[in-house]
Amino acid sequence: MPRLRAPAVVLVAVLTALVLLGAACSDDDSGASGGRSVVVVTTALLGDVVRNVVGDAADVEVLMPAGTDPHAFQPSAAQVAAMRDAAVVVANGADLEESLEDVLADLADDVAVFYAADAVDTLPGGEHGADPHFFGDPDRVADAVAALREFLADEVPALASDAVADRALAYETELRDLVVEVEEVLAPIDPADRTIVTDHDVFAYFADRFDLTIAGTLVTGGGTEGSPSAGEIDALVTLIETSGVRLIAVDAAGSTDLADTVAAEVDGDVAVVALHMETLGAEGTAAATYVGTVRDNAARIAEALA
Repeated sequence: MPRLRAPAVVLVAVLTALVLLGAACSDDDSGASGGRSVVVVTTALLGDVVRNVVGDAADVEVLMPAGTDPHAFQPSAAQVAAMRDAAVVVANGADLEESLEDVLADLADDVAVFYAADAVDTLPGGEHGADPHFFGDPDRVADAVAALREFLADEVPALASDAVADRALAYETELRDLVVEVEEVLAPIDPADRTIVTDHDVFAYFADRFDLTIAGTLVTGGGTEGSPSAGEIDALVTLIETSGVRLIAVDAAGSTDLADTVAAEVDGDVAVVALHMETLGAEGTAAATYVGTVRDNAARIAEALA
């Protein structure tokens, strides 16, 4: 067998070292799938937001499918493992993901966790003082996107790119433009007709941004569980009649039965309108994206009240 000359020996040694180094990097690359970073997101709604930010630069895995009630969600063991293996976890925060609070707290030492609610100006509410449903306001979601852009650049080197930054900036602009668009859609509604009732305490941010008043809720508190007593229903009916409420908004992920019962007791016309308040609509529908849910909700409200 012919002997290798010195330059050839050096070349073989260098190539071997590079292969070994690449293998080592692959073994140590936490949160990567096939060489790509993995971002785990708790809700379908935030999953769409994150995909708009990272594009093809990372794999985005969503824990809660579209139509899932985040207050009632229970993660599987495989989903908890996926969170631990991710490069970064994006959560709503402010106690929206009630069943994930302990898991998210345990992840803090090993995985970067971004809480979107921490990046926005929250309204009072919830068990710990902050209403978690900030995603009702596209302008606040744009604020969260701006913070997420910086967070990813700091925590995930693979996402610290001009491409990701440019996508995030473009999406921020789209969200702020969406605010103007919705204002125009709702503009024909008379001020006297801008008082509504919701099935639970979830729509405050949309109302705050777009000049609606929420007179009351069918279910008290920030969750979806529970049902009012007969006396509470009578009080709601009186409230609706005296406040001139013409719309009861219910979450499309739940049932309209309670709202239909209340509306039937009201002396006057009250529309029961299903809105996408905490999750996305089915794939292929107008509400299959976050921007789509806001547009669709505005269109339904305007149709009922304008």
